Amino acid sequence: MRQIILDTETTGISPSQGHRVIEIGCLELVNRRLTGNSFHYYLNPDRLVDPEAMAVHGITDAFLLDKPRFPEIAEAFKDFVKGGELIIHNAPFDIGFLDNEIRLTGSDWGSLRTHCGVLDTLVMAKSRHPGQKNNLNALAKRYGADQRDRRYHGALLDAEILADVYLAMTGGQVGLALGGDEKDEEGSTSTNNQRRLSADRPALRVIAAGPDELAAHEARLVALDKSAGGRCLWRTADY
Repeated sequence: MRQIILDTETTGISPSQGHRVIEIGCLELVNRRLTGNSFHYYLNPDRLVDPEAMAVHGITDAFLLDKPRFPEIAEAFKDFVKGGELIIHNAPFDIGFLDNEIRLTGSDWGSLRTHCGVLDTLVMAKSRHPGQKNNLNALAKRYGADQRDRRYHGALLDAEILADVYLAMTGGQVGLALGGDEKDEEGSTSTNNQRRLSADRPALRVIAAGPDELAAHEARLVALDKSAGGRCLWRTADY
């Protein structure tokens, strides 16, 4: 399962007012693990940034002058996200801006939603935490993902925070590799920590789970499935 954590920064509040994207930040997840692949660009919008927006993200007009324009990176962006599930906080905002940027290139590619799935973590958060603040700052604090300096917002920084929040909010454990191989700097698999047991060792004793343990396991699966919005992999795994 390939997912793309995505965030943007813009010159203002709405593309209908001529505002443009000035930063795109994407992180790739495969099977709920960050792969290290990312897509990140600052963009020259060919217009001034509204003071109110600059106060939020701190990106200045002078900083953007020598940055590429969206048409220069459009194909690379589409290649990066195509076929994945986009995970976005307040998806209509970012999708609206990016669809507008793609349309302005003259492309007939259409909307991102025709090429990608979209999961809106704001909708998910409101369902899980009704009546509470569910902006990214509040969720980061609630799920312990607020260690980063956020004096200013930034697309890549917010994507990193959203990745932590999403994985925590959907009940996933991040970065745990049980018995996995490690690779050295040349990419070769290392098995230095493996220890082979003797072939004539006594057979291991198998202890089956009792009724209480099975009931506790089932209750845990129900809780995970509810937390993940019906997407618990343990429910669909073929053993």
